[in-house]
Amino acid sequence: MSVRAAHLIADEVRRDRRLVIGAATGSTPTRAYELLAEMAAGDSSVFADLRLLKVDEWGGLPLDDPATCEVYLQHKLVRPLSISRERYLGWDSQPRDPDAECRRVERWLCEHGPIGVCVLGLGANGHLAFNEPADVLHPGPHAARLSRESLRHPMLGLSRATPAYGLTIGMADILRSRQILLLVSGAHKSTQLARLREPIVSTHFPASFLWLHPDVTILCDREATKEKAS
Repeated sequence: MSVRAAHLIADEVRRDRRLVIGAATGSTPTRAYELLAEMAAGDSSVFADLRLLKVDEWGGLPLDDPATCEVYLQHKLVRPLSISRERYLGWDSQPRDPDAECRRVERWLCEHGPIGVCVLGLGANGHLAFNEPADVLHPGPHAARLSRESLRHPMLGLSRATPAYGLTIGMADILRSRQILLLVSGAHKSTQLARLREPIVSTHFPASFLWLHPDVTILCDREATKEKAS
């Protein structure tokens, strides 16, 4: 899964050196990011013009909290790939005005987007980034009310505090991406992966909106394909 994901991303960067990558965090994409870092160590010029967007963040945590997406991406991608400040957009995790922060990200996407390759994980409840199951979904960057499943995310085990909300790009931002790469790993994701195989679109299962996109690649490990017995 990780090897194929890393090569897919690298191939797209070679086709478009100024590609915008939307990067999710968490354990699932970690090895793919490490492989990209190894490629950069061998030839740093490959990623010299790459632009990176942090797709979501834990709102209310200090930016240097070890659980933040910022700390993760700085360690896994930004520094290893030598991505300069001008080529990176990360959410402020403690904005004075969350709505203004969302507008800042929206302006960046209008200027630099659309996302070329949007790397996503499949949430335990079917969310994409922090687009949580709900009666309605937001099209653009927004502050999200976090679900119980999101608040049980393993990343938060590293935290000194509890996030108050999520900051995330919206479903329209995801669907405007030229290509979407969904990575799914672990037996605990098998139920949602099986659910995603059904071509039914519902706001209560945000991942189902991927059925509306013309270019989605789903890579998973063996554990994620093992459906639980009823």
